[in-house]
Amino acid sequence: MKHLSPKEAWTWLQAETARRAALGQDPPLFVDVRMEIESLYVGRPPGVENIPWYEYPDLTPDPARFAQAVANEAGDKGRPILLICRSGKRTLDAGKALEAAGFSDIAHVLHGFEGELNDHFKRSTVNGWRHDGLPWEQM
Repeated sequence: MKHLSPKEAWTWLQAETARRAALGQDPPLFVDVRMEIESLYVGRPPGVENIPWYEYPDLTPDPARFAQAVANEAGDKGRPILLICRSGKRTLDAGKALEAAGFSDIAHVLHGFEGELNDHFKRSTVNGWRHDGLPWEQM
């Protein structure tokens, strides 16, 4: 699994999308592994597909279910997959599950969408997708 900073991930996503388009291939699949409510209300990058690593009320990961949902969306386990979550922790486990399921090109966004906590327990102030000023949308 590749570990990309938010800015590296955005640059890679744009370049890989253009490269694959020139070859007539599907773009990388950008997956937000947060719960749907997190993705909608906190915000998310444009064009991301929400496939939760776990969901309310169980809050328990089901790696096989997750990998199957990604496979259904990706259509090909060789398609590049970029994962994002709140802080970059869930994506590590989700990426390992995808690799175990046979996916061959996985990357995740270090520090996730909101980034690490600062000294006052606030996110989006130290690092992360939103902190880095990358495109995002909110419901």
